[in-house]
Amino acid sequence: MADYNTYRTAQGVGTRSAAVDEGLRAYMNRVYGLMSVGMIVTAVFAYGISTMAVDASGQLTQLGATIYTTPLKWVIMFAPLLMVFAFGAALNRLSVQAATLMFYTFAALMGLSISWIFMAYTDFSIVQTFLVTAIAFAGLSLWGYTTKKDISGWGSFLIMGVIGLIVAMIVNIFLQSSAMQFAISSLGVLIFAGLTAYDTQNIKNTYLQMQNSDSDFIGKAAIMGALQLYLDFLNLFMFLLQFMGNRE
Repeated sequence: MADYNTYRTAQGVGTRSAAVDEGLRAYMNRVYGLMSVGMIVTAVFAYGISTMAVDASGQLTQLGATIYTTPLKWVIMFAPLLMVFAFGAALNRLSVQAATLMFYTFAALMGLSISWIFMAYTDFSIVQTFLVTAIAFAGLSLWGYTTKKDISGWGSFLIMGVIGLIVAMIVNIFLQSSAMQFAISSLGVLIFAGLTAYDTQNIKNTYLQMQNSDSDFIGKAAIMGALQLYLDFLNLFMFLLQFMGNRE
C-alpha cells in the first residue's frame, strides 16, 4: 500500500510533491465528479419511472403493474448486482468512453430498481434522508482521505459483512421479518459507513501507486473508484431511509 509520507521522502519535496498533490486532487475530483453524475442519473430515472408508474388517482399504470407486480420485478431487482460483476470483469477490455457509458447505464438501471421508494416514502423524507446521507458521506470520505491511519485492514471484514448482508436480504425477501429487517438496516449503515472511509483511502493510495501509468489506465481506475463510492453512498442512503423515511 502506497504511503504518501514515504513517497515524499523518496521523491523529495518542492516541485515534485506539488505535482503529486495537484495530480491527486485532479484525480479525486474526477472520481467525485463521475460519482455525482451517476447519482443524478439514478435520481432522474428513479423519479421519472415512479411518476409514469402511477396515474393521477394513485393507481398503478400498465407500466407500473409490469415493473412491480410481475416476475419482471425480480429481474429489475437483481440486474444491477449482476451488472456490477460484469462491469468489473469487462473494464480492462473497454475504452474509457465505453466504461463511462456502462457506468451511467448501470446508474440508470439502478434508478429503475429503486424507483419504488417514491411510492413507499414521502418526498420530504426522501430528500431529508438524502441530505443526511450526503453530510455523513462527505464527513466519512473526508476522514478517509485525510487520516494518517492505515485502514486497509478493514477491507476483508467489510467485504465479508457485505456478503452477509446480501445473503440476509435475500433470505428476508421470503421471511418478511421486521426484526431481521431492522438488524439488516443497522448493520448496513455501519458497514457502508466504514466502506466509505475505506474506499476513499484506497482510491487515494491507488492513485499514488499508478500515477505514472498511461491516461487510459488512470481513467478506468477513476471510473471504478466512482462506482465504489457511488455504491457506498447509495447503500448508505437506502439503509438510512429504513430508519428515517416516513411511509406514504
